[in-house]
Amino acid sequence: MDYLKAFLIGGAICAVVQIFMDNTKLMPGRIMVILVCLGSLLGAIGVYQPFIKWAGAGASVPLVGFGSLLFKGIKEAVDKEGFIGLFKGGFTASAVGISAALIFSYIASWIFSPKMKK
Repeated sequence: MDYLKAFLIGGAICAVVQIFMDNTKLMPGRIMVILVCLGSLLGAIGVYQPFIKWAGAGASVPLVGFGSLLFKGIKEAVDKEGFIGLFKGGFTASAVGISAALIFSYIASWIFSPKMKK
């Protein structure tokens, strides 16, 4: 049941974002920034963490979840270390996810070769 809920919630988030992309003239990079900022905002007002507890990976994997994770890391680091936590909290909280993305994309670059257009 948890897998189904995660699939449905994650799919719903992605569907809403796809509809937003199709109906606006915003570039994908700007939409990604909006999603991360939205996650940070929802994390700051305390809405997104209970949603993550309920929806599981369906809410924590999309970019909105990444923004929430960044805010949570920064908040904990500022509470613990003060002003310097603004700069290192987000990196500490998201280090595993960022490292995995870098490692797996590097491995994929060994396996697959780009097709250059002429």
